[in-house]
Amino acid sequence: MELNYGPEHDTFREQVRAFLRSEWREGTNVAAFRRAAVEAGYLYRGIPRRFGGSEQPSDVIRARIISEEFAAAKAPGEIKGNGVQMLVPTLLERGEEWQKERFIAKTLTGEYRWAQGFSEPGSGSDLASLRTKAELRDGQWVINGQKVWTSYARECQYMFALIRTEPQAGKHDGISYLLIDLDQPGVDIRPMKQINGGNDFNEVFFTDAVTPADWIVGARGEGWSVSKSLLKHERNMLGGIDRSESLFKSVVGLARRCELRGQAALLDPWVRDRLAALKAELEVQRCSSLIQMSRELSGEGGGMLQMMNKLAQSNFAAAVAELANALIEDDALVSPIGNPRPGSERWVNQYMNSLAAAIAGGTSNIQRNIIAERGLGLPRESHQE
Repeated sequence: MELNYGPEHDTFREQVRAFLRSEWREGTNVAAFRRAAVEAGYLYRGIPRRFGGSEQPSDVIRARIISEEFAAAKAPGEIKGNGVQMLVPTLLERGEEWQKERFIAKTLTGEYRWAQGFSEPGSGSDLASLRTKAELRDGQWVINGQKVWTSYARECQYMFALIRTEPQAGKHDGISYLLIDLDQPGVDIRPMKQINGGNDFNEVFFTDAVTPADWIVGARGEGWSVSKSLLKHERNMLGGIDRSESLFKSVVGLARRCELRGQAALLDPWVRDRLAALKAELEVQRCSSLIQMSRELSGEGGGMLQMMNKLAQSNFAAAVAELANALIEDDALVSPIGNPRPGSERWVNQYMNSLAAAIAGGTSNIQRNIIAERGLGLPRESHQE
């Protein structure tokens, strides 16, 4: 196996490093830096310049090098979140030209923030059973229903949502993908109190809320196929090796700071054994991501490997959280919510996030079933009474 990128990409890496040395230092204006990085072709590479991107040819190796070097320099990369990482690729793939012009550029700069309206009470893993509906009246969709587990909805201006618009069609064929302005009387966003005291998740209630008839991505009833494109981007977002690498570095730093039996936890044999196991898992993820990258370079596509990598990252996050909880001991019982300068108890958030990661982008149990049945050809799981 050849893991080097080759001379051409080594030269490109040096160019990225030179740009970072010239443009990024502590105190640099982040927005100005991102504009310079776009102009240089390092951020939003797959997005046309007329929509605020740098319009570079597709090259997953160069994209990987940029990610590595920006992380090493602690320079700000692309804005994260539903809008940039999920909606924008979907609009580029399935949206109308006017939708791209109106929404993409301001989403890239963070001016527009987007909530994801998929899950509903009783319609989580079986998403196609959703019941929130929309009727077309006088040139606009009138929406009634409820979404749940909607992250950061109170901070967002818009939502992309799966809504049932064809009640007579089959459950997969009757869904449309709508864009919705959340700042209107028919939308009620209620925070959900979490076990750690936070309220990042929300319930969103629609009572005769409206959105223009043309704020639909794809045709009527095509929302399920549009959502499959979106979930592909979400799994890539959630399953990236960058997240695992960052978690591993953080937990190693925690082991250096914490004490266990009168010495630095990093010197304890049990801790070192757990870190070695995590490092091994991390390297497996790295190789798997390189295999996925190689397949994409050859035009094969990631296929089931996308799901496997997302599942591996979820499992890794849970294992890191388990080790961190053991290291911080009693601080694991303290909520960091409301503390402006939390200490070790900030790892409580990582533990809670690791639980959420096993749900986002498709629950881990559902992912395992899909991999087993469609990827490995195993028989469907039997459900006996």
